[in-house]
Amino acid sequence: MVEQMSKARCTVSRRCGGCSRIDVPYAEQLAAKNAHVARLVADAGLADARVLPIIGMKEPFHYRNKVTSPFAPGKRGPNGGREILTGMYAAGTHRIVPTDECLIENEQAHAIIRAIRSIMKKHGIAPYDEDKGRGFMRHAVVRVGHESGEVLVTLVTNDDAFPNSKSFCRELVKRCPYVTTVVQNVNTRQTNVILGQRENKLYGPGFILDTLCGLSFRISSQSFYQVNAVQTTVLYEKAVELAQLDGTQSVVDAYCGTGTIGLVAATRGARSVIGVDSVESAIRDARENARHNGVENARFVAADAGDFMRGLAAEGERADVVLMDPPRAGSTEQFLDALAALSPKRVVYISCNPTTQMRDLRYLEAAGYRVGVVQPVDMFPHTDHVETVVSLTRGER
Repeated sequence: MVEQMSKARCTVSRRCGGCSRIDVPYAEQLAAKNAHVARLVADAGLADARVLPIIGMKEPFHYRNKVTSPFAPGKRGPNGGREILTGMYAAGTHRIVPTDECLIENEQAHAIIRAIRSIMKKHGIAPYDEDKGRGFMRHAVVRVGHESGEVLVTLVTNDDAFPNSKSFCRELVKRCPYVTTVVQNVNTRQTNVILGQRENKLYGPGFILDTLCGLSFRISSQSFYQVNAVQTTVLYEKAVELAQLDGTQSVVDAYCGTGTIGLVAATRGARSVIGVDSVESAIRDARENARHNGVENARFVAADAGDFMRGLAAEGERADVVLMDPPRAGSTEQFLDALAALSPKRVVYISCNPTTQMRDLRYLEAAGYRVGVVQPVDMFPHTDHVETVVSLTRGER
């Protein structure tokens, strides 16, 4: 079934760039990604590293549970009215590629965006004109709970006032009864940033709940949450497996975000977990997620992770395991020096950019660590993107 579907061509893939490998059979995509990671490891000179076969998806379609669509005015019709454009931005531009469906995005989410566009036309709600800075509806962001099925719709508007918002929501829920909550996010700035800071709850609780690795997470419009829940579970389970937790280890979760991987570790064999991130809103979410799940052996600190680990080392404290999941740019030498000073027995490094990860692994090898397993995971089928989770041990071969 997968090989047959992977031959289907998306008519706009070359313009939007969202699924650049959609015409390549999925088995070939996986082989190419595995070979890419193996080349990076070889080029980095990581002699002890063992690259495992990539973990792909059984059903690599419609996996993105977060869908964002801009709204923009289109051509004028014969009656003088203008069509409303929705879809995706062409790669590297702010030009909308009109599309009502996508082979890698959630189908329910696209049905909601089509319904929003239709209701806008009915109510005479103008889409935002980016060039002129006028119009009301800028974006719709739809998040679907993979296991819970709950749906959060965020309507990003160019004004606080939302005339007839109650009737708008009633009609949206009538057309799409699986919608559980609707939030208005106000963004009046002329900016490329989608979300603003002010929000109004229009329908429902203003957030959804979803389950990941057996834990429940609260997701709001501003929350970071992985868009492929199936492969996130695979990635986190593999990370915890490589950490080799047996109930005795203290764990530092660096770049912890909203606490997902740290909370999984706390419930899968860690004696204690400290999550560290410099984003205070993420730490608030992490603490709430811990409370919501009844996890008492994890605490979360708003601080620079490198400074925090350096402080622990200066006080004579130690961690048995460090989990790290830095941004695409990778880590910094200052962070890696702090990690080496803390001197955990084991490091598990999750990366969304294996190129910068290999650079950091070379640095850690020079600091006395040895790379063990390199596990590629296909988080985003039909793209060139690949994630890797790597285990390192201190002073062992």
